[in-house]
This record gives sequence, structure tokens and C-alpha cells, in this order.
Amino acid sequence: MRIGIVSPVVTLVPGAHSPWERNAGIEELSLIAEAADRLGFAHLTCSEHVAVPVDVAEARGATYWDPLATFGHLSARTRRIRFATQVLVVGYHHPLEIAKRYGTLDRVSGGRLTLGLGVGSLEEEFALLGVPFAGRGPRADDAIAALRAALSRREPSYAGEFYDFSGFVVEPHAQQERVPLWIGGRTLKSLRRAVTAGDGWVPFGLSFDELADLLGSVDVPSGFEVVLSAGRPLDPAGDPDRTREALDRPRRAGATTVNVALAADSAEHYCEQLEALARLAAADAVPAR
Repeated sequence: MRIGIVSPVVTLVPGAHSPWERNAGIEELSLIAEAADRLGFAHLTCSEHVAVPVDVAEARGATYWDPLATFGHLSARTRRIRFATQVLVVGYHHPLEIAKRYGTLDRVSGGRLTLGLGVGSLEEEFALLGVPFAGRGPRADDAIAALRAALSRREPSYAGEFYDFSGFVVEPHAQQERVPLWIGGRTLKSLRRAVTAGDGWVPFGLSFDELADLLGSVDVPSGFEVVLSAGRPLDPAGDPDRTREALDRPRRAGATTVNVALAADSAEHYCEQLEALARLAAADAVPAR
């Protein structure tokens, strides 16, 4: 089981971030990314929202760093850690926009992109961007199929219900022959979408019993990634027993990768917690890589 890091600073959800993150910037985030890279953790995450309504921000938070700009900077400060969008809302973009922009990121990072993709749920944001909210599921299915056809291709072609293109050059494009696509969601439909069209599933808002039941109802193919959360921020230095338990629960539910957030009171403390987590994982034979 691999361990990915839920990036601090880039997303400030009320009640789910530490006070120091509010005044932190790219240097603090880069310090953490460099430590996570050196210690062998699997990936860093970054979510996407273009603009959040003021009333919605009270619950979801207002701070969402752009994943393309963020990962572009971090790719120059690291060597091996991967970058996972968690998640990119496919309906906000034409598939070729994603293929070009994130394909360029994959190339400049040396093939370290994982595209986490979601259908989206914030109706006001869809309206703001002029994107239909109704029917977003079928549109997302078509967009994911179009992305699969377009990523890593200089002259992509696709003909679907909502997207149809050929005769265009996308250069540069992704370096990886197959960019991993992780599909977000919390329903059986999202899991089936992930198994059919993607390389992994990134669920949210479900108990471990619910996750195990859903995974047990689907024939998950070999090599398919199940990316589960360890829950509230962990304190591996101060509470290693709880940290071990928090890593073991998603593993028992079927996780191949666990996403971890860490409790800290500064960027330097966060790096110390990464060190403690890496030592704990190595001692318990839970590889970070």
C-alpha cells in the first residue's frame, strides 16, 4: 500500500486545516513537497474550484489553489513524487484543453501526472462558467472517453455524444503513454465508471464498511488503484498507535493507496511529521513508495 500526501496550504476547508496554513505560501509548500519527495511518498494532491459562492465557502472553504500552476512549480522543486489532481472537474474544460495543459505538465514533470477527475457538484459554479449542470454525468463519461483517446497523442481523434474532434495537432502532449485516470465519487455508479473508463477510484464521504461493500460488489481489475483517505489529520510523531490504526483501516477496506493529512503547527513541523510517518511506515512494512 502506497502513501500519498494531501497537500496542506492549497485547500483550506473550515475545520480541516491548521492555522499556520492561512499565512503560508509557495515556499512553505515547496519545502513540504521536497521533503515528501525525498522521503519517497507516492504523490501530492491539489483540488480544483474556479470560484466558490460566498455562502458555500462557509462550509467548503474559499481557498483552492489552481492545480496546474501549483504542480508546475512543484515539479521543478522535486524529482520523483507524482502529482494527483483530486479532483479536476471534467465539465469545466474541453477534453483537448486538459490534454494540452496537463499534457504539458506531464512532460515538464518527466511523466509524473495522475489525473483525478470528477463529475462536479457545485451548480452555481457550473452556471458561472456557462456549463450545463443537468446531464453532467453523461457529459463527463464522454469527456473521460475523449481524454483517454487524446492524452499522449499528437493527432488525437474522437467521436462521441458531446465531443467530436480530429485533424488537430496537440503539441506538446503527455509524456506517459497512458496517464493514470482516477475517478472521484461516492456511488456505485462512480466506481463502475472508474473500473470501465479509468485506472483508479478516489471515493469520499463513505464509511470503511460502505467502501468495502461497494468494492466487493464489483470485479476490480488487476492493477486498479483504490485510493482511500486515512481520515482526520494524523500525528505520527505524537500518536504513532493511532497513526498505525488509521493506515490499517483503509488497507483492510481494499486500499492500494492511502491519502494522509498531517497535523502540524508550521511547515517545518509538517516536514518533521513526514519524517515520522516515513519511519513508522518503514517499521511496519507499509511502503511509502
